Amino acid sequence: MTLTKTFNALSDPSRQKILELLKKDDLPAGAIGEYFKFTAPTLSHHLSVLKEANLVSVRREGQLQIYSLNLSVFEEAAEKIIKFFKK
Repeated sequence: MTLTKTFNALSDPSRQKILELLKKDDLPAGAIGEYFKFTAPTLSHHLSVLKEANLVSVRREGQLQIYSLNLSVFEEAAEKIIKFFKK
């Protein structure tokens, strides 16, 4: 994990909202899309950025792609930030 990819993924308000949704529960892509007014390709792009940054993971259940929050990446990023500010 690189902080650059993590911060890039976190920098977009739509991706932040996706992460907030996934904080509550794992969701299929279609259910995530119901919270937004953008197109399916735009949603796919946002989910790909989050997946590439390892902030979310995806598993298949039949034809559905279920997205989950990957808390370990948040913990790792927080540790790196805290170490940066320690003396």
